[in-house]
Amino acid sequence: MASLVPDNMPLFAGRSVWVNGPVIVGAGPSGLATGACLRQQGVPFVILEKADCIASLWQRRTYDRLKLHLPKRFCQLPRMPFPDHYPQYPSKKQFVDYLERYADHFHLEPTFSTCVVSAIHDDTCGFWRVRTSRVQDGGAADAGSEMEYICRWLVVATGENAEKVVPEMEGMEEQFAGKVIHASEYKCGEEYRGKKVLVVGCGNSGMEVSLDLSDFKAEPAMVVRDSVHVLPREIFGKSTYEVAAVLLKWLPLWMVDKLLLICARLELGNIQKFGLKRPAMGPLQLKNTFGRTPVLDIGALKKIRSGDIKVVPGIKKFLSGKVELINGEILDIDAVVLATGYKSNVPSWLKECDFFARDGFPRQPFPNGWKGKSGLYAVGFTRRGLSGVSMDAMKIAEDIGRIWKEETKQAKQFVASNRRRISQM
Repeated sequence: MASLVPDNMPLFAGRSVWVNGPVIVGAGPSGLATGACLRQQGVPFVILEKADCIASLWQRRTYDRLKLHLPKRFCQLPRMPFPDHYPQYPSKKQFVDYLERYADHFHLEPTFSTCVVSAIHDDTCGFWRVRTSRVQDGGAADAGSEMEYICRWLVVATGENAEKVVPEMEGMEEQFAGKVIHASEYKCGEEYRGKKVLVVGCGNSGMEVSLDLSDFKAEPAMVVRDSVHVLPREIFGKSTYEVAAVLLKWLPLWMVDKLLLICARLELGNIQKFGLKRPAMGPLQLKNTFGRTPVLDIGALKKIRSGDIKVVPGIKKFLSGKVELINGEILDIDAVVLATGYKSNVPSWLKECDFFARDGFPRQPFPNGWKGKSGLYAVGFTRRGLSGVSMDAMKIAEDIGRIWKEETKQAKQFVASNRRRISQM
């Protein structure tokens, strides 16, 4: 990397830096995996990260009891497996420790506290212009610290969960005076002991937060507005994900969905009588089509059956210390946890690009959503978790590495040819 700018590049008022390789935006598992694979290819790169640490989602925005939902062999990043002594489902701390060792092993050194303000491809010179600013302690961008990175390749690795989704609900800000937080701010249920907590959302986060609250003797009520697939985490002693992956090698997706639902009924019983209605579309088809992940039960259903977790319908409006549901029921509540998910933030900074749709995901579905035009790549948008991250990272590194090696070889041949001419003269 050097402070050199191509002659035909329009000048930028701040400092411009030429990157002799790709710029990777994001230092989560996606960015780290891509960096490691590029390192193996011998390609230089720069990783830009808004937070002051790697994997900020895992370190700063997850609850304490979180564990990987899939067996570790489906979640390891390229070129480095999990330690043998790790359990089948590593904890949050174990996963973060693994990522720290991964970064050290491959000598990955992101540029932290650097917010990408915009990235645009300059068609005139054929390079990407990535404009950044430093992030201050309070999280705001420092307008006086703007810098521009100029590169041939841009790798978008900010992922599916870059920003929290906070829905607007009548009376939540104006009428309800209790504590309202997003699940990204929730750590454990100790501070809610003895309190009535409304958990908005019934995905994996909503289920686990409700379970955690119940374990700490709170009284959670979980809002289930839509239909939801709940599957056992394991079927006959094997990971449900692993069983599905094996079946998909031999059977069509619709048939695998049928088998999974039969096994779920045998393992979990009829969950509709508890207010958990299943969607008409099968769990795998729903995941592939709309990105909606089925819930893998780790104990919440038992609490729902016992009444320790109450399932309630959608919210009509919030009142002072209460919430009115769409069925007319009014509940007394002390606090609210919004398990309403996350979204991609790519449209806010990647400019004039038709590779990504308005929702921040590549327009091309898996497995073709990793490569765009003009040296643009995307990693971690497959809706297939960490296994999808690894597949994307290896493809991207191989693609860039191939071009890099060809051009490096040509450059060496050119230099060698000139040296021979000079020696002859």
